[in-house]
This record gives sequence, C-alpha cells and structure tokens, in this order.
Amino acid sequence: MTLPATTRQYQLTKAGSYKNLQIKEVPVNPPKPHDVLVKVHAVSLQYRDLLVASGTYLAPCADQVIPCSDMAGEVIALGEGVQDWKIGDRVCANFSTDHIYGDSTFAIQQTSLGGQAHGVLTQYRTFPAHSLVKVPEHYSYEEASTLPCAALTAYNALHGPTPVKAGDYVLVLGTGGVSIWGLQIAVAAGAIVIATSSSDEKLAIATKLGAKHVINYNKTPNWDQEILKITNGAGVDHVIEVGGQGTLSRSLNSARVGGSVHVIGFVSQDKNNFEMVMIIGKAIALRGVLIGSVAQFRDMNRLIAANPEKTRPVIDKVFSFDKALDAYAHLESQKHVGKVVIKVA
Repeated sequence: MTLPATTRQYQLTKAGSYKNLQIKEVPVNPPKPHDVLVKVHAVSLQYRDLLVASGTYLAPCADQVIPCSDMAGEVIALGEGVQDWKIGDRVCANFSTDHIYGDSTFAIQQTSLGGQAHGVLTQYRTFPAHSLVKVPEHYSYEEASTLPCAALTAYNALHGPTPVKAGDYVLVLGTGGVSIWGLQIAVAAGAIVIATSSSDEKLAIATKLGAKHVINYNKTPNWDQEILKITNGAGVDHVIEVGGQGTLSRSLNSARVGGSVHVIGFVSQDKNNFEMVMIIGKAIALRGVLIGSVAQFRDMNRLIAANPEKTRPVIDKVFSFDKALDAYAHLESQKHVGKVVIKVA
C-alpha cells in the first residue's frame, strides 16, 4: 500500500490550557528498523491529559507535546527486522513504550506517551515494535483505546504483589476510567466491590456493572465508617485510591489490617499533593501504581478474553478528531462515567 505522506496531529502550543491545542500537519516518516507505522483509529483521554495541558503534570513534558497516551490502531507498515507484526494487525501501544516487564525506571518513564514523550493524538505514528500489544478480538478500536492506562493501571493494582482473590472486598473511589475498570476486573475475579460516587445516577451504573454496595459520599461524608459496617469492622482487602490527600486517610481507615491501598491519582482538589506525586511518580509502596508493563498488558488481555461480558469497556461519549477540545471539556466537567474517547480514523 502507498504510505500516507502527511499526518494531522494536535500539539500543545503553550502550556496552561487544553484550549492551546492546535492541529498541525507534518510529514509521515517511514518506519525505521524495528519500528511499526500505525494508523490511529481511536484515542481515550485521562485525567493526566488535563494536567499535561495545564502545565501542572508531575514531570517535564516534551516541547510542544503531542498529547494523549492511549490509542488503538492498525499496523500499516513494518520497519526492517520486524517479525512479530503484520500489516492489518490491530494494536495498542503501551503507556511507556520501553516498559516491557518488571519495574519501571527513570529511563523507561521518559518513554511515557503524551507527556515526557510525544503522544498519540495524531492520525499516524510510528512505535517500537516491542511496545505494541494485540487488541482483544471482540473489541472495537474505541473500546481498545481504553486499555493502556486506565485498564492496565487497575489490573496492575489488583493483580500486583497481592493479587485479588474471589471473596475479597474491593473499594473503588469514584466512577472515572481507572475506578470503573477496577470494578470490572474485581468482579471478573469474583471479588465483592464497594463503589463510591457523588451521584446516585453514577452509582446505578456501578451497580449494573456488578458493585454489591454503593455509597454516595455527598450524602455519607463519613463513608469509611459505612465501609467498616459493611465489612463487619474488618475493612476491605484492596482500595483503588484515586483521590489523593483529600481521600487517603479515609481509604486507609477503610482497609483491613494487612490490606492494600493502591495509590493511583490525586483528583481531589486538595492542593498539597506533593507527597502523593512522590508516591505515584516513584511507585513507592503504599503501593504507588505506575501503569504497567507490556507483559502485564498481555496477561490482562487474557483475563479480558476469558471474561468478555464482565470486562466490556464503559465509554461515556465518543468525539470526532476535530472536536478533541470538546472531549477535553467533557472530561474536565467530571460528568462522565468510564472513558471519554476521540475517534481519529
């Protein structure tokens, strides 16, 4: 096939707001040895993408960064020496392209897409062949685009050093991307899920997805006490902690003796979040969770294939490529449940 000559991509012309994202047209370079050229079909947004755009992300970003880390697309050209992929394969790229297995390192973190390295909100992009993972066969491109950050982070939390077991209690805070995936992965493992949210409407969706107990934290501000009641005073085995300093003390109180609190985000509005940034950025236990490796991505996809109905991605809304700023605005509004996706191709 004839390779495209140019690609349209978003670039952050100036840090401060996602409204500074502009579409640029640039040449497409053919893939180098051991690289793969991918036609991007769909991109999903993270809370991190708002931080990158606003200039408040925890790490320095590439100059005029191409945003977003999570994509699903189609292989359209192979560099010399690539043997594991063929034209037409449907793939996702891992969040950090050089995180193949084991723990991350500072050098690996510099390959994090849409931040330290240029991202995926573009029509065509080359990736190292080793960074790609095959998309579950029963997923659309839009569904698959939710996997690299939100799903893999939740999987890494629940299937890390202390894997979730059937019958465990799992607490998920909120109904954003990571939390909904945490709910679904926990349900697939046979765990008992408790979900919190600010909205009864969102909690109704959590219940439909398999949450056994739901708590509206606006109506029950001392939600940790309610969780202790639900668990007969014992506390939960796992907490998917996305709030940060605004919620961490209640999450710790909700956990059982010897339980696991997986620190993933800091979306609560408390500004004194330096410690939280250190926990996540260096993956320090109590356990800071920093996405996951290609090896874990493949393991997660086996779980998804074995539980197709319980692990169908929750997509709140899909926007066209030219309406990417509207997608950012919808994410910022926090009215969504699950993922916000941009259809690129």
